[in-house]
Amino acid sequence: MPGLTPAHDTDKLDALTDRALSRMSFAWTLKLIVSSLLLPPGNGLAMLLVAAIFRRRRWAFGLAAAALALSIAQTLPAVSGLLISSLESRSAAIAPDAPKPEAGAIVILGSGLANEAREYGGDTANDRTLLRVRYGATLARRYDLPVLVTGGKAPNLDASEATVMAGILHDEFGVAVRWQEDASLDTAGNAALSAPLLKAAGVEKIVLVTHAFHMPRAKLLFEQAGLEVIPAPTAFLSHAHFDWLPSDFLPNAKALHTSYYALHEWLGMAWISLTH
Repeated sequence: MPGLTPAHDTDKLDALTDRALSRMSFAWTLKLIVSSLLLPPGNGLAMLLVAAIFRRRRWAFGLAAAALALSIAQTLPAVSGLLISSLESRSAAIAPDAPKPEAGAIVILGSGLANEAREYGGDTANDRTLLRVRYGATLARRYDLPVLVTGGKAPNLDASEATVMAGILHDEFGVAVRWQEDASLDTAGNAALSAPLLKAAGVEKIVLVTHAFHMPRAKLLFEQAGLEVIPAPTAFLSHAHFDWLPSDFLPNAKALHTSYYALHEWLGMAWISLTH
């Protein structure tokens, strides 16, 4: 650029990068706030708060009753099981004896880190990320395919998900990672930023590793990024057949967690359909 030295170009690029990261951080924070209001348990509590504020209105009692019913329903295994199975049934597991897929790489999606794990001396994979890493390592050894890990650094963390995942794969599972995408903060970013890395290496078809409930949205986003996807779901939370038990109609915390995951994914897919 006329009149600018290489140092000035570098400074300008750094400034643009800082602004982009700042916007990503703001979007990530805003997304957390909005999702807290729309997903359990915040959705029921938000409805109760609105009912309390407008308690003199005729509709306030009905809103409070609906909030109570919603809050209870989300804690029932019968309800959470139906919600999560509606997602997990859309992608079948890869059989252990299935032939090697015609793909150029295995892509493992991050799902968060455990911050400042004292027993590890720093950030490490949380339970969701570790499940994906383990299965990705299994497939990498089974099919001898190169691996890409994807996941950026949240504002409260010291390392990116991709960096931590690559370290675990190498040190604990003996699997080398060829590509690390370490700038994305959500699944859309995973897809948008991973696709150029893979296409530059001539990879157009991937084996995608993520949770079974997350696979429909992840597959859709990676396909929109221009990649052909072979789903490799792991960590199924639902069962093939529903055998109702009395305990399925009693509230518990695990069911609330499962409802959260399911509703998060359905809201995410609804957002994609509205914005594309």
